[in-house]
Amino acid sequence: MTTRKMENDPGELKRISVPEVRLILIGGRWAGKSSSGNTILRSERFECGRIRTVQSELRHQDVEGRTLIVVDAPGWSSSLSLTEIPELDKQRFKLNPSKCSPGPHVFLLVIPIDSAFSVEQKMTVEEHMKLLGERVWKYTMVLFTCGDFLGEKTIEQHIESEGEALKSVTERCRNRYHVFNNKERSDSAQVTLLLEKIDEMVHHNHSSYYETDEQTLNIIKEKQRGVMERAQHRRKRTEEQRQQMKSLISEARTIQKLQIILLGSRNVGKTSLGNAILGIKEREDGKRTAESVAHRGFVGKTEVTLVDTPGWWKGFPALDTPEAIKEEVMRSMFVCPPGPHVFLLVLDADASFNAKHLDAVTTHLELLGEGVWKHTITVFTRGDWLGAHTIEEYIEGEGEALQSLVEQCGNRYHVVDNKNADDGTQITELLEKIMGTVAANGWSHFVPDDQIRVTIEERRIRVEQGAKQRQSQVKAKMQTFKDSRNKLQEVRLVLLGQKTFGKSATGNTLLRKEVFATCQNEYCQVEEGEVAGRRITVIDTPGWYMNVSQCNQKTDEEIVRSLSLSPLGFHAVLLVVPLDLTFGDVQLATLEDHINLFDDSVWKHTVVVFTYGDKLADKSVEEHIEREPHALRRLVDKSDNRYHVINNMKKTDLTQVTKLFEKIEEMVSGNNGRLFCPDMNMVHVRLEEKFSRRQLKYVLKQRLEEEYRRREVELKKDFMKTLVALQAEIKENVTSTKHKPLVMAIGQKKKESNIDLKISQMIEELEKDIARSSQHVTSSMEFLIPSLSGGSPVPSVHSSEPSLRRKKANSNFDKVLGWLSTLKISTNMENQLTLNFSQTSGYRSNLPQDDFDIDTTDDIPDD
Repeated sequence: MTTRKMENDPGELKRISVPEVRLILIGGRWAGKSSSGNTILRSERFECGRIRTVQSELRHQDVEGRTLIVVDAPGWSSSLSLTEIPELDKQRFKLNPSKCSPGPHVFLLVIPIDSAFSVEQKMTVEEHMKLLGERVWKYTMVLFTCGDFLGEKTIEQHIESEGEALKSVTERCRNRYHVFNNKERSDSAQVTLLLEKIDEMVHHNHSSYYETDEQTLNIIKEKQRGVMERAQHRRKRTEEQRQQMKSLISEARTIQKLQIILLGSRNVGKTSLGNAILGIKEREDGKRTAESVAHRGFVGKTEVTLVDTPGWWKGFPALDTPEAIKEEVMRSMFVCPPGPHVFLLVLDADASFNAKHLDAVTTHLELLGEGVWKHTITVFTRGDWLGAHTIEEYIEGEGEALQSLVEQCGNRYHVVDNKNADDGTQITELLEKIMGTVAANGWSHFVPDDQIRVTIEERRIRVEQGAKQRQSQVKAKMQTFKDSRNKLQEVRLVLLGQKTFGKSATGNTLLRKEVFATCQNEYCQVEEGEVAGRRITVIDTPGWYMNVSQCNQKTDEEIVRSLSLSPLGFHAVLLVVPLDLTFGDVQLATLEDHINLFDDSVWKHTVVVFTYGDKLADKSVEEHIEREPHALRRLVDKSDNRYHVINNMKKTDLTQVTKLFEKIEEMVSGNNGRLFCPDMNMVHVRLEEKFSRRQLKYVLKQRLEEEYRRREVELKKDFMKTLVALQAEIKENVTSTKHKPLVMAIGQKKKESNIDLKISQMIEELEKDIARSSQHVTSSMEFLIPSLSGGSPVPSVHSSEPSLRRKKANSNFDKVLGWLSTLKISTNMENQLTLNFSQTSGYRSNLPQDDFDIDTTDDIPDD
């Protein structure tokens, strides 16, 4: 075991007690911050238990002859990047140090021992600490809570056993840590020892404390003032609208039957909101909504039909949403005929909302047809996490994206406090706003386009027929290999797929243990285990990006390396595809781009593994395959109809794992026992060729851009000549005004003088612009031409295992680049830039057509 040593252990230096200690408790929600604050102050100064800390609270107390000033900061949610943290939360976190002026001596980063500390949690900690700057780590100490869970273990043993994530955070804090057992508050020794460690830390920091930059404070406070002003204006406007709606309601009869559709992304609380509206007190089963379902009840004397719909992934546009979910969202309109009176668009007030989220919401609602927005109300859930802030402050603080959405909904919005779900007032007010919206629309419902229903029905029939046919094909093949299948004693598998598709989680499910970190891994990882009477070896690989142009050499080399980790070969190559995201041409092209690094025989050994099996609900996987774009059917067909569904939420379900192994055994039997074992030398050749083609595209793009800039300079020079000639003509006209009456001559002379001045300014700007553009063209030529005469314009891909074939490939590539340096660029009949490929160059006929399939809009990433 590694021996951990704090930068200064108590007792190493002569301890000098700090008369006033200022500290801030930070960490995730439910970590035990408030309880730790009470332990430190030796009295119940902070509310804790199930009480949420929604705003920073300061308490002070004299303890052991010194003044302790403690700030309990609101806990953060599991945001993996700064873009996922609401703007108000970010500002509030940055202001925490100013709560204990002039600044805190220490930040106590509270981490509970009774739960695992994952890589995702490490990322969350680091993202929040970024808000305070790198220097914050100098003043940070880890405070472990739930010390009673250690049992016989030491805290050092716990840190080592938790893995790299916790070790990394502890080391960032320079191995400063302490353990609290908040159940034993009478144990004053744990507080005394903490204060000693803080004294040593203050001594090491030369009695300094963390200071917030004054300019940063002023900027935040100025932003907050602006938000407050705009929030007040919005609140006033909303109240005026509310009064107008009340007058509309009072002038008309009350509606006897109300039909509502709930829309929104996953995990925003749609189902909870629906239950609150209908007064349903039953506990939710935790299952995801997979299809549009109508629930009925009475609210007062009004009969309410409420349709709950499946949620889409937050931040993903409709283009990325599976066809089944989009179909269910559209079908919701026909579940409550003749149509809904109102759509409730549910958003989470405890999360960020940016341009990506706006695009996701807009593209999904537009599936419902024109006029949907005038029937839509935005409903914010988890309003209890706003703390002292109003919903208007949240709307204004989040920025233009959220403001634009609320305006698109006609400034109709409502906030629900989930903490006080039994508070009938908030539902009464929501129903009042719903009635007002219905009244403003002339008490009419939204009329869905019946063609949407017809299209859904026609697709359903086609999907069912295709699914039955595919099921028959699979059953027939199973019968063929039923008798020849032999149980394998050893199974070696490699997992391949796009980032976030669930590869690592699938590896954990197959091995029935948590060995792969479910985050973005950069390197291959090999793990083994005994499962269902078989020795299983699983190799997890780095995931690739969705777009081919985003993929880089480092990732591809690591994916290729996975093949060398099992010299005897693989029984199966598992291609992981999620059921909760669409799989289209872009995804297929990227998958093939990586699979093609191997050889064609790989398709005899592939099995498509569908993750997120819980999203199927009562539909079959064959229906999903048939409903999705053609790209998915092509992938399944290339894998000879070998596919399997995994639900990683049910890790204890051994049946799903055993069935996959049986399918692999059938495949191995069909391959006459041969495993996938490609020629690694050829794999490396294909890897080099792939990035050589990318370099070629890069050079062609540069050549075209350089020619475009050169022609742009020529046009500007011609325009400048025209301006100079025009200026000379104006000056000539000025001379002729001498023969005109005095008053007319003065007026015309003044006017022409102004024009002359403007032209002079334009000529001056053009000269500068031409000089800049010419310099750019020159530097582009310097970049391209020398590199083309002697080699590639960007670093070549060279393997550590050179071969005659690789040398020949590189030699041919250099010839292509040399030829490219002499390539002429001209214009066609439409005056568009074209490349003059010579029919006798020797390259056009020898290189595959794919090598010249150039998309000059692709961004070439740094490798």
